[in-house]
Amino acid sequence: MAAIQTIFWDIGGVLLTNGWDRNQRRRVLTELGVDLAEYEERHDAANYYWERGLSTEKEFFDKTIFYKSRSFTLEQLWKLIEGEQKVLFPESFEILRELRASKRYKIATLNNESRELNELRLRKFDLRQYFDFFICSGYVGEMKPHLDIYREAVEVSGCAPEESVFIDDKQENAEAASALGMHGIRFVTPEGLRMQLAQLGVGL
Repeated sequence: MAAIQTIFWDIGGVLLTNGWDRNQRRRVLTELGVDLAEYEERHDAANYYWERGLSTEKEFFDKTIFYKSRSFTLEQLWKLIEGEQKVLFPESFEILRELRASKRYKIATLNNESRELNELRLRKFDLRQYFDFFICSGYVGEMKPHLDIYREAVEVSGCAPEESVFIDDKQENAEAASALGMHGIRFVTPEGLRMQLAQLGVGL
C-alpha cells in the first residue's frame, strides 16, 4: 500500500455542525416567523447555484426569503445563521491537531459549502491554522459526490489518489473518493476514525 501523503477532511458532520441544514433552517426561520414549507419549496433550486459558488448569499436569500417584504434584514438573518455554527466533535479536532503537529502529511479540506458560509466557518473556528489548502464546492464549482471535485483535490495536492485519504460522514461521498482510487473513510466517531487511520498506516 502506498504511503499516505495527503489527508482530506470534510467539515460539517466531522468537525463542525452543518452550515445550513434542515434543522438549522427550521430553528432560524421559525424564530423569524418565516413559513418553513414555503422556504423549502425554493431552497433546493437556489442552493444548487449557491453551494457551487455560482451565486452570492444575497442572491440566494433574495430567491428563498427576500422575494417579498420581511420584518428583518439579511444582516439579522446572517447573525442567526452564524450562531448555528458549532463544534460537533472536539475529539476530531484533537486528531486534526495531532496530525498537524506530526508534520508528516499535507492536510486539506474537501467540503460542500457556499463560499460565504465556508469563509464564516474558517474565520469563526480559526480553521486556517490546521489546513494547507481548501477544496470547497463554493470555490471550485462542483459538489461531492461528483468525481470532478475529487479529481480537483488530488490534482491540487500533487499526490496520487492512492496516497490520499478522504474523511466524510456520508457514505456516498466516501465511496466516490474510493472510486477514484483514494482511501475513503466513512466517519462515525472520532475513536473509529483513529482506528481507520491507523489501519492505513497514518501515525498520530
